[in-house]
Amino acid sequence: MFLSRIYYWIAYFIVLICEIIKSTASMCVLIFKGDKYDPQIINIETKLKREISQTFLANSITLTPGTLTVDIDTENQILKVAVITPRDAKDVIPFEPYIKGMFE
Repeated sequence: MFLSRIYYWIAYFIVLICEIIKSTASMCVLIFKGDKYDPQIINIETKLKREISQTFLANSITLTPGTLTVDIDTENQILKVAVITPRDAKDVIPFEPYIKGMFE
């Protein structure tokens, strides 16, 4: 049990760092090309049930450039996320399975 949680922690940090790098590069290209922004607020349903898991996911989303978690509905397991450019909900939370393995 303990070793599997360590695996999820290590995998989470690797995925988070990769996502931060990808998002930073994407935002730099967007800024330097001068493309127009299309900010939106999207609702993302999560499988995470515990509040700590949802909070950890919300903070991870906020760390990624171009996204910001605005609200967490813990009862309905929904996150409201502001994005600069339109994205699919699954592209915003690629680290959800790792957080589930760490906390649930």
